[in-house]
Amino acid sequence: MSKMITTEAKLFLREPGGLIFAILLPLVLLIGLGNVIPGLREANPDMGGQRGIDNYFPAMMTILSVVTMALTVLPGTLAAYRETGVLRRMSTTPVSPIRVLVAQLVNNLAVAVIATTLLVVLGNLFLDVPVPKNPLPFVGVFLLGTASLFAIGLLIAAVAPNAKSAPAIGSLLMFPLMFVAGMWFPREFMPDLLQRIGDFLPLAPFGQALRDTWAGGAPQTLNLAVMAATLLLFGGLAARLFRWQ
Repeated sequence: MSKMITTEAKLFLREPGGLIFAILLPLVLLIGLGNVIPGLREANPDMGGQRGIDNYFPAMMTILSVVTMALTVLPGTLAAYRETGVLRRMSTTPVSPIRVLVAQLVNNLAVAVIATTLLVVLGNLFLDVPVPKNPLPFVGVFLLGTASLFAIGLLIAAVAPNAKSAPAIGSLLMFPLMFVAGMWFPREFMPDLLQRIGDFLPLAPFGQALRDTWAGGAPQTLNLAVMAATLLLFGGLAARLFRWQ
């Protein structure tokens, strides 16, 4: 298992595209837009007097990093392995599908942790963004939400016919999920129906739980339940439907 994880890490570092989208893009957006858009640094009465840059915008950038890894980078990698025969060769060894999926999950999770740590640290240094006020629940929410999104990515990778279609399928899912999560338009201003739909999809609960713990509160039970159910359902389907070739 450790050998597989190490090898996957080396392969990942040879392809800079994933690092750019997962780490650099959210950082550039957070620091760049935080300095360019004055409204993000002003108190907003609709957010309880907090600035948008305090927790809403950083939480959305965290989600952008994780969802990009989960729904485009991860499925594309595994689908490429299947298309080029790497997985078929692995099938002749004692390696199980679970180990293949876990190796991918561990490496992508490590990148997501690095990206989020940089967002918190650099956001605090350059924009005076407060660090999460409830750190342990924040870490728990981050790990649970990230794992639930990676489970969706693993399912896409398990059923995608080729390397080109896997990121395309992930993108088709990613943009509607990001919309109802409030990436471009705060959920507080959305119609009740859209808010209710978002409550039962994994990305909106993930974002809300991040914001709650960042501000010092506790995550809502419904948000945790939705993320946990997503992890169990899609993770189980990914393992069940995994194909070597």
